[in-house]
Amino acid sequence: MKEKMENALNRQVNAELYSSYLYLAMESYFQSISLSGCAKWMRGQVQEEMFHGIKIYDYVHERGGRSQFESIDKPETQWASPLAAFEHILAHEKKVTERINDLIDIALEVRDHAAKAFLDWFIIEQVEEEATVGEIVDRLRLIGNDSSGLFYLDAELGKRVFSLPAK
Repeated sequence: MKEKMENALNRQVNAELYSSYLYLAMESYFQSISLSGCAKWMRGQVQEEMFHGIKIYDYVHERGGRSQFESIDKPETQWASPLAAFEHILAHEKKVTERINDLIDIALEVRDHAAKAFLDWFIIEQVEEEATVGEIVDRLRLIGNDSSGLFYLDAELGKRVFSLPAK
């Protein structure tokens, strides 16, 4: 694997671990405001982002590379409302999509077709992430100040069970 690709993938491992850290901070926020369903949903996100980071880490090693580690930035820990937290998530997931697109651009630039094929899985994943979070944001906007609607959505989000994606 070319050094440019390896370095970019290592940066993405860091970004995925930051994402898991951000979602853990959001889980704590939702626990603190007694929205345990939202907190459980966030725990699933923590696990998913950790899985993504490890998937890229393993790929780097599978290709004969070596992982390099950087500091993980401190995430925000407070939001004005559940809607604000989920809007933050949506904006964050859009940035992640941009990062994956940039990785694919690098793979194409250095003619690393194996990396491009590997990254295609992440593109499909990001489409799903943005759609899921976008729907939650839309529902929270519809709910507005209706606490019963918020509690219903919280209960629904609490049904999420994370399972490792099939290979």
